[in-house]
This record gives sequence, structure tokens and C-alpha cells, in this order.
Amino acid sequence: MKQGLYRIESNRPLTADVWELRLAGDTSPITAPGQFVNVRIDGLYLRRPISVCDWDGDGLTLIYKVVGRGTAALARMAPGGELDLLCGLGNGFDVSKCTQRTLVIGGGVGTPPMYGLAKALLRAGKTPAAVLGFNTRDEIFYETEFRALGIETTVTTVDGSAGIKGFVTGALPEDYGYYCACGPEPMLKAVYRAARTSGLLSFEERMGCGFGACMGCSCETRYGNKRICRDGPVLEKEEIIW
Repeated sequence: MKQGLYRIESNRPLTADVWELRLAGDTSPITAPGQFVNVRIDGLYLRRPISVCDWDGDGLTLIYKVVGRGTAALARMAPGGELDLLCGLGNGFDVSKCTQRTLVIGGGVGTPPMYGLAKALLRAGKTPAAVLGFNTRDEIFYETEFRALGIETTVTTVDGSAGIKGFVTGALPEDYGYYCACGPEPMLKAVYRAARTSGLLSFEERMGCGFGACMGCSCETRYGNKRICRDGPVLEKEEIIW
């Protein structure tokens, strides 16, 4: 973990309430896809945790949904400004556990970290496939970016306005040896029950400190209590207790 100032290079809407934020700064604390940052926003006591979508040697990309005062303030920030970040938080996806044919599953704003994971799997010489779930056509984002990676990409919408009608569990292919998923808890529960292999699940959770000091995001696992912010947000399927 490292605290630092990051310069806003761009901040643009992808849908009516989902934004893409590109920041320039030190990304050396980020060591795995699925890690997150904690963003300080002036006037608010708690930082806002946001998963890392992508990163390189020059900066990182965050995708966030405007759901409250903090993210609404973030959407008003313009290029040239600066943000104070705690960077490189949490344990991300362990690519070494993934098989050659790994399925990456994203639901809504659980989609962004799966993009970084897909790129990491490709760098490791693997052949991932993606299943992305949204409520309606108007909420879809990053489908083009996933397809540009050259990987098989399936989109589902609950109302059937685009892609396959229904949930991600109705679009799981047969030929995969492992899966990684991120999204709302009902989706993760459904994937947990439907998937026929082992996998890794990334949990969304309200956090206080973001680095394990306050114990506010602890959860029970088969191996004892774990903190989502520090021991997670990625947990193995076999250790999860619903």
C-alpha cells in the first residue's frame, strides 16, 4: 500500500451513471488484477474504495458508478486536478491458479476488474473467455474493450434488450476449467451454485479504513474470520460460507 497524489487525465461518462477515470501516477503498489484503491474526496470523512480496471507504468484506470455524494463529487472533477489515493490495497486474483481456459464473469460495476484480469491472463499465455451481465442495453459498458482483446465475449441483459436475455448463469459455456467472478452478492451466489469448477470470487463490501485496521468489513470463512479489504476482496470458492 502506498499513499500518493494522482493527476486526473480524463474523467468521462460511459453510461448515464458509470464513469471512467484515468489517473497518472505511481502504479508500482498494484501487483495483481482485482486490487483496489481508496480515494480521498474533500469534505467527506471516509475514503471511497474503487477497484482498479487497468494499469500500466504511467497510470491507472478506474470505473465507478455514481451512487452517492462521494461518487457524485468524483464525477464533477476535471482533467488537471489531483486525487489523494491509497493505492495497491487488497489481494487480487492469483493468475497462477487459473487454467488455460478460464472464464471471467463480471456483473455491472463488477465488470472493470475483470478487464484487467483478462489482460493479465493473456499475458500469461492463457485463453480467457468473458461473460458480462447488465440489466439493460443502456447499462452496458466495456463490451467493445473486451472484444478488442480478441477473446470470446458474451453479454447478457436481464430484460433481453441486448445479448442473451437473462443472467450470467444462463450463459456459462461448457468448456472452461476455472472461473473468476466479480459483481453483486446475489450474482456471486448464483455463480457459486451454477459453476461446475473451482474459482475465485471478488466481493463488494462497505469499508472503513480499507487496509484492515478497523475490522469493519470482516466476514466468516471456513478458515476463520477474514477482512474483505485486506485478506480479500478475492476469496476462493471453497472457503466461502453463505
